[in-house]
Amino acid sequence: MFSCNTSTSGHSTFLLTGFPGLEAFQHWVSIPINFICAVSILGNSIILFLIRTDPALHEPMYIFLSMLVASDLGLCASTFPTMVRLFWLGARELPFDLCAAQMFFIHAFTYVESGVLLAMAFDRFIAIRDPLHYTTILTRSAMAKVGIAILVRAVLLNLPGPILLRRLLFPQISVLSHCYCLHCDLVGLACSDTQINSFVGLVSILLSLCLDSFLIMLSYALILRTVLGIASPGEQLKALNTCVSHLCIVLIFYLPKLGLSVLHRVEKHSYPALAVLMANLHFLVPPFMNPIVYCIKSKQIRQGLLKRFQQKKVDIS
Repeated sequence: MFSCNTSTSGHSTFLLTGFPGLEAFQHWVSIPINFICAVSILGNSIILFLIRTDPALHEPMYIFLSMLVASDLGLCASTFPTMVRLFWLGARELPFDLCAAQMFFIHAFTYVESGVLLAMAFDRFIAIRDPLHYTTILTRSAMAKVGIAILVRAVLLNLPGPILLRRLLFPQISVLSHCYCLHCDLVGLACSDTQINSFVGLVSILLSLCLDSFLIMLSYALILRTVLGIASPGEQLKALNTCVSHLCIVLIFYLPKLGLSVLHRVEKHSYPALAVLMANLHFLVPPFMNPIVYCIKSKQIRQGLLKRFQQKKVDIS
């Protein structure tokens, strides 16, 4: 980080970081990352289109899935532009306002995704616990209210971040740890007192990711207790099988974040390139893997895809 002697407020320039030590090969290293981004956008767009246009997919589980897909697309749109600018155009500079805006959208879409995963866990619990009243409990009105609540929570928890950053003093030029802006990174670069910012950031995480992960685990504990109360082993297996897709994407969402957290505390300075790679992948892997998981595990989505391809083939013929 540059000297704080020439610090300014709100007029700083932040320099994005690629892969330390691999600058000469940065274009080649970025190819798989850009490929993952492109496939993520394409795959999630296809899933969203299928759910929107296929009446057979207008069920609570798939409506929640469409919310998850939309948040994945938002996350890709928040991170992909700066990656392209850095890796392919060599543009490292990012003004304060743009950096703060990117930080807000990255964290907001992350919190939305976490909230949707919690809603999907509740959806699976209702489907197994009370299947006869499943559609009467999870009506379209109820799901709309859940979606609005998730979005409002994400906005309210992240809105103080950019506002409080404006009161801090930064060097005229600061070097970020990643190829995008994160709250903890910006707070760590500030020259003035950051106790309020750190406290607000901690509360934000506790009321989103930590709370959601706890409630998801609680939901699965209740699901497991309900399943164990089913007499038939075949019915038990069938009930658990409906949760496999959701459980996979929960692990895909939370495990990279856990791995990155451990890496930052143990070996961040020993392997800076690995830390940057993990930081990129922990945002890119969930949007990349979620459509793949649901295409493999969901018969309805596979049938919808097949129907679209067959319809396209007939139209071409």
